[in-house]
Amino acid sequence: MANKVHFFKGVTLLVTHYNRSRSLEHLLQSFSNINCVFEEIVVSDDGSKPEHINYLWQLQKQYTFRIITTSVNKGLGNNINKGQDAVCTPFTLYVQEDFEPAHDFALHFAHALEIMQEKEDTDVVRFYAYFKYPYLKPYKHGFAQMQFAWWLPGYKKFYVYSDHPHLRRSDFLEKFGRYAEGVKGDVTEYRMMMSFLKGKGKALFYEDYRNLFFQKNSVAEPSTMKRNFWRESNNIIVHLLRESYRHFKFNYDLLFRF
Repeated sequence: MANKVHFFKGVTLLVTHYNRSRSLEHLLQSFSNINCVFEEIVVSDDGSKPEHINYLWQLQKQYTFRIITTSVNKGLGNNINKGQDAVCTPFTLYVQEDFEPAHDFALHFAHALEIMQEKEDTDVVRFYAYFKYPYLKPYKHGFAQMQFAWWLPGYKKFYVYSDHPHLRRSDFLEKFGRYAEGVKGDVTEYRMMMSFLKGKGKALFYEDYRNLFFQKNSVAEPSTMKRNFWRESNNIIVHLLRESYRHFKFNYDLLFRF
């Protein structure tokens, strides 16, 4: 008997893409392999090289998606903004092109969609992270409510929003503002994180966050996000300085700048 098709009505899969058409193909094939079908797929391209654009048009014939293009690279903020502007469904599953869903993704995604439909004050459901969010209140189906208060210890509490794979309401930009354009990708993400907190956004977090999506960076198509020594170094002195700096900067920015 054929495997069950999981059709998610009212959901658009929004994928941001830049010069990694083979990675995009792998993502779309991965969803096809687990029989996940969305009402629409939108691929927002950030001015990729001609060979990647040409391959997108080839992929479109197989996977049936809309391509939103730009003539020049305008950065992550513009790419997400124009992609989200093209979405016509109530919900958006946002994924960057270098991810792959787990084999049981459909079950957990159905639970996330159910939660969004029953909890109208929930803005985002997160599926992936580099670390477990420090303040969680268990809800159901393996999801937990993210609890934020500026006076709680540590700076990791600020990461309620993230650009990593998540489900959100498609009026996200209307509620929290548009992504910052003309700045580096990590600055774009940081500013949206602060806008989300200032807008009192509410989010849920999948507690088994390492096993629902997998990030796949190949040698042929490595990550296009470049981070500096300060952000990546594991040197203990740099680590302690970074932790202290972020704690004070994040609190100051939230309380006085945004």
